[in-house]
Amino acid sequence: MHKTAAWPLALIYMGLIVYASLYPFGEWRDQGIAPWAFLAASLPKFWTGFDVAVNVAGYAPLGGLLALGALRTGRFRHAIWVSLATASLLSMSMEVVQSYLSARVPSREDWLLNTLGATVGAIVAVLLARLGAIDRWSQIRARWFGPESRGGIVLLALWPMALLFPAAVPFGLGQVLERVEETLGEQLVDTPFLDWLPVRETELQPLVPGAEMVCVTLGLLIPCLLAFCVIRSRSRRAAFVLGMVGAGVAVTALSAALSWGPIHAWAWLSMPVQFGMVLAVVLAIGLALVPWRASASLLLLSLGVYLSLLNQAPESPYFAQTLHAWEQGRFIRFHGLAQWLGWLWPYATLFYVLSLIWRRDVKN
Repeated sequence: MHKTAAWPLALIYMGLIVYASLYPFGEWRDQGIAPWAFLAASLPKFWTGFDVAVNVAGYAPLGGLLALGALRTGRFRHAIWVSLATASLLSMSMEVVQSYLSARVPSREDWLLNTLGATVGAIVAVLLARLGAIDRWSQIRARWFGPESRGGIVLLALWPMALLFPAAVPFGLGQVLERVEETLGEQLVDTPFLDWLPVRETELQPLVPGAEMVCVTLGLLIPCLLAFCVIRSRSRRAAFVLGMVGAGVAVTALSAALSWGPIHAWAWLSMPVQFGMVLAVVLAIGLALVPWRASASLLLLSLGVYLSLLNQAPESPYFAQTLHAWEQGRFIRFHGLAQWLGWLWPYATLFYVLSLIWRRDVKN
């Protein structure tokens, strides 16, 4: 039996499925019919390939992660069935709850396709295990990562997904202050607690090019420093830097293409962004030689500066319009998945690094 990153990844993915399935969580009502009545409904008249692909593909990673977790913890005989039953029960629960949401329509076909997707994912995971891919990954993990690296691996795997949601500043995650203040203000209207919220004398000002360059640099440097906390070999750290930066650039380009169209996939590559990316790579390769404790200290310092700069800048009107398109348009299914990752990833990294330092200090 092994500690595996598959279980926490599966739990995170399940939470995101719940969010994406029930968003926007408003206008609850009772239709006066049984919430499972959709199981006996007639076949839908309109169905698109996009609907089929999304329902299958959306649950395939969950099935694969659940099966992988079972395989890594010695539950070989139950890997497929447990994954299928868990994913199917989750999908059925979401469809039942959707019957109380005016913005959602429960569907028997969605449930069946979700179950199919989870089954395909679980079977693929088992086949990969039979072919030796899981053992190969265990060997790679033992060579590249330390024994207490599960949380770091999970965060590193989630970083590209967090970048998929469009950011006001490239690689800018965790910009939540303006939205938190707005949400709190709406909730505290007509209450005495509204006076507790801070009042600014001046509005938030856009980042100057130099500050934008610093944010880009730190946005790329932070995941590299996180990797240095869990990767043993200093020579492998440099290779990981190039792969991590390449993944970040590719996902950011994909996000721009989804938001503004394929011809604008590289529109975000302004001069400050380019300088910031080059500086991040140079710094990361240079810092690949430092011990893990120094990497953790630099990571905490970088997170403080990074989040402070980002949260002192407002969202531009064009960026807000893009978010509206994501929240209300075709990307509604991916809205919760990427948005919450983009908001929470830096803060989860901060918590993980502090806990990593504490655990290793206790052992020493």
